[in-house]
Amino acid sequence: MDRDDGATAFPPLPLLLIGVGRFTQDAAHRVLAERGDYSLRLMGALGHLAHEPGLSYSELARRAGVTAQSMQATVGRLERAGAVARVTPAGRGRTAALHVTDEGHRMLAEMRQALAGLEEPLTAGLTADERAVLTAALLRLAGNAKVVSAG
Repeated sequence: MDRDDGATAFPPLPLLLIGVGRFTQDAAHRVLAERGDYSLRLMGALGHLAHEPGLSYSELARRAGVTAQSMQATVGRLERAGAVARVTPAGRGRTAALHVTDEGHRMLAEMRQALAGLEEPLTAGLTADERAVLTAALLRLAGNAKVVSAG
């Protein structure tokens, strides 16, 4: 007697995405570390600030999904590396506006190049058309995931 319990079917898509995501994240950490003292957290902070210059620590932390204290440590590393400048208006208690420096843009470009190097091995065996379809589908999934995550 045949039973359709899903044992021979593909794994549930969320499980498949989690697995691929973990392997990809591990590879990303590795290639960024090989380039220098880089991480996905640093890249994320620089990316957000490059896209929206002038964010505060709190705004940047919200976008990255971390605490303000954690983001202060991340931005502190970026400031020490000369990648981020803090522009604070005169007056006590004013919110700092964070901006990416030329060095920060250089670092971000280097990190993006390192991650771009993962694309070929990750998509080995796919045609250019399949890669385009995969990219479009993942962009839609990312948008859907934000809605699902928000509940």
